[in-house]
Amino acid sequence: MVVNTIDAQTLQKMFLAGAANLESKKEWINDLNVFPVPDGDTGTNMTLTIMSAAGEVNNITEPTFANLAKAISSGSLRGARGNSGVILSQLFRGFTKEIKEVNEINSEIIAKSFERAVETAYKAVMKPKEGTILTVAKGVAEKVNELAQTTEDLNAIFEGAIEYGDYVLSKTPDMLPVLKQAGVVDSGGQGLMTVLKGCYDAFLGKEIKFESAKNEDNDTKKLANAQQALENVDIKFGYCTEFIINLEKEFDKNEELQLKAFLESIGDSIVVVADDEVVKVHVHTNEPGVAITKALTYGSLSKIKIDNMREEHEERLMAESTDTTESTSVKEESANEERKEFGFIAVSAGEGLSEIFKGLGVDYLIEGGQTMNPSTEDMLNAIDKVNADTIFIFPNNSNIILAANQAASICENKEIIVIPSKTIPQGITAIINFVYDKSAKENEEHMIEEMQRVKTGQITYAVRDTNIDNKEIHQGDIMGIGDKAILTVGHNVKDTTIALINEIVDDETELISLYYGQDITEEQANEVASVIEEKYPSCDIEVQFGGQPIYYYVVSAE
Repeated sequence: MVVNTIDAQTLQKMFLAGAANLESKKEWINDLNVFPVPDGDTGTNMTLTIMSAAGEVNNITEPTFANLAKAISSGSLRGARGNSGVILSQLFRGFTKEIKEVNEINSEIIAKSFERAVETAYKAVMKPKEGTILTVAKGVAEKVNELAQTTEDLNAIFEGAIEYGDYVLSKTPDMLPVLKQAGVVDSGGQGLMTVLKGCYDAFLGKEIKFESAKNEDNDTKKLANAQQALENVDIKFGYCTEFIINLEKEFDKNEELQLKAFLESIGDSIVVVADDEVVKVHVHTNEPGVAITKALTYGSLSKIKIDNMREEHEERLMAESTDTTESTSVKEESANEERKEFGFIAVSAGEGLSEIFKGLGVDYLIEGGQTMNPSTEDMLNAIDKVNADTIFIFPNNSNIILAANQAASICENKEIIVIPSKTIPQGITAIINFVYDKSAKENEEHMIEEMQRVKTGQITYAVRDTNIDNKEIHQGDIMGIGDKAILTVGHNVKDTTIALINEIVDDETELISLYYGQDITEEQANEVASVIEEKYPSCDIEVQFGGQPIYYYVVSAE
């Protein structure tokens, strides 16, 4: 079969077939993830990204290259999730730039489109790494360009490019040692080839049925679960109390510990941060006046804020029970608020972690993390709800940073600064070090510098057997994951957590923080803390309820 051109209707069928093929194989692609953690997300993220665009493409009844280009580019950009999803959206973005004004696609156009796709995707990644989806895309584009020099037959070009793409994919373990050690090819590259093969099947005339997602998606389920949790919540301490102490006497480490101990006696969710001449305080308590009286013994107070959480809880339940759309009401509320100079958005997973971020002044929290990466659209919606000139975004996960950057590039009416926090503790440290008297640029530089001093560890379980980071891991093992590698492997949570902390603590460590998840009790967390306190008597040990799923503990040393 010799085909020299493609019309818009054929391209529509090809794109939808590519999306359908990826959707059908997403779990297989998830299983290719190097780390055997219970959040295999590459296939899921790429699928959610392409399906966001496919829904719009499927609704076009009279396809043209112009309206297809707009739907593919806009839909995938806004729906992009995770690094693999963002890169896929950038590939689509570059591709559509070359086709949006043509009447048909021939060999010359297809070569330019693939070349533009790769160029755009590489520019979107600050430090492109070979052996990834980018390498596979580049290999395919180079083969398309090579074949387009010798033939106008698109069938020959596609067939040869897919064959070469598979070859490049097979070589990714030789480019990234971590892939070779795990015995897998790059999952993002495999996802891209899955899309291209689906497209090629439709090009050959195979009927591939595309179905929009009809089942209740994860976000909807999570919203329902969150609503149920909201209704069942028991608020032990009713007043969220925040203030700044302008110090008028010496406030050393011992005084800080005494203040924390006092606040712990009257409440929880405590944050005390001493910064030169001021101390920032957050506490949930039934006695805000007692907390304020105690604080006055250290100096004068400013920025006092007391919120009745029980009242807010009831109002939120009433709001959730109405049928009005949330987006309209929030936008109106945001528009009526006085515009601030600075605003803050953070990604958080877990009730306790969210409370900590709120206590640090975060305006809007996006639910997400390892198990569900927020999309670019989620970021844009959050930006829309924060009424500030400059907004700082804290992704708190390395797989969310690209989506945040993409949202920042799309937003036009506010200055968006993405602080590239890769973990929750990095995000907490960054926000703590924000100083209102400094410029946005000064704060950006200072927060990034301070968060890089934080070492993070996370405790979870293995979902499959593998060999990685020179460690043999079996399904069900407990793993301690550091900033760059799996540091410890064990058979129980407590011992593995202690071993992980031993790996990240060094002679310069002053503070060890332990955030325990939804499957860990306070008693279990305190048992771990007791062992750590005995071993590291010169370090401050903080135990906080994080409530995060999947990860038994998130720990940090700084």
